[in-house]
Amino acid sequence: MNLTRIGVFYDGNYFTHVSNYYNYVHDRKSRLSLSGIHRYITERLAFLEENEVERCKIVESHFYKGRIVASEASEKGNQLYFDRVFDDILSYEGVTAHYQPVKGIVNSRSADKGLNLQMAVDILDLAYNDKLDVVALIGADGDYTAIVNKLNSLGIRVMLISWDFEFTNDDGKRMTTKTSQDLIKSVSYPILMHDRIEEGLEDDDESIQNIFVLPPPDQREERQPRESRTFDSTSVDNSDAKPGEVHESEILSLKTGYGFIQFQPNNLFFHHSNLTNADFNDLYEGDAVKFIVEENDKGELVAKEVELMV
Repeated sequence: MNLTRIGVFYDGNYFTHVSNYYNYVHDRKSRLSLSGIHRYITERLAFLEENEVERCKIVESHFYKGRIVASEASEKGNQLYFDRVFDDILSYEGVTAHYQPVKGIVNSRSADKGLNLQMAVDILDLAYNDKLDVVALIGADGDYTAIVNKLNSLGIRVMLISWDFEFTNDDGKRMTTKTSQDLIKSVSYPILMHDRIEEGLEDDDESIQNIFVLPPPDQREERQPRESRTFDSTSVDNSDAKPGEVHESEILSLKTGYGFIQFQPNNLFFHHSNLTNADFNDLYEGDAVKFIVEENDKGELVAKEVELMV
């Protein structure tokens, strides 16, 4: 049987968004593994096309993402370091990174449009030069439907890897992530990973467990609380606090992907994405933090740029 040549293409902002969901909100509490995703793609494709796994090879892999410019990243705690760590992971897995410098909001519509276009051009270039048999697309945007239809006309099959879920954003709003139905209908192999992951975790399916970087929570070593700077924040009245001010307090409670900071008279909401020097899963209630008070779109005070104080 002939070799099946696979090209994997990541909508990087979307993939990061999904990985954050599983790391901070979902009970699995772990990021997605690139190597695990690649292994799942080859094994699943071999099954769908009745081929041997050894005959299904990823020959191209590309990651497209908007990334804040270095000058802004340098002002966000360890952001430059985290960017470099992820670059190392991409390089180790043989994934070519394509970044578009962005000022302000990284996942803005204009940034995504430019990256979607670059991805489409790169995919078509490989398709017209007969270098791919299957394109594995990690994305959910209906804008990809046009490129999928073109690939269909060229005889190239498309596998779609996508997730649907709900989450709470950094302003406390309930948001929904859904895959375009037009995109699902246009591909040869739609793989709705949210369903497969829930079923696989329940059945302890090894191929699903391997999609995550860390083992299941009950198989990890128990984290030891650290000694942190603590103080009595309940006696401080912050009624006159204004947006832009820097304050110190302690974490009152931690939820799934967000938490609340002790702050009189009303406690402050903070989102996992607003941590500057720590991972949300490493926080403990009672940890001392420094933060900037800002207003959300409802005019409510929330905590931004949250820094763990140790």
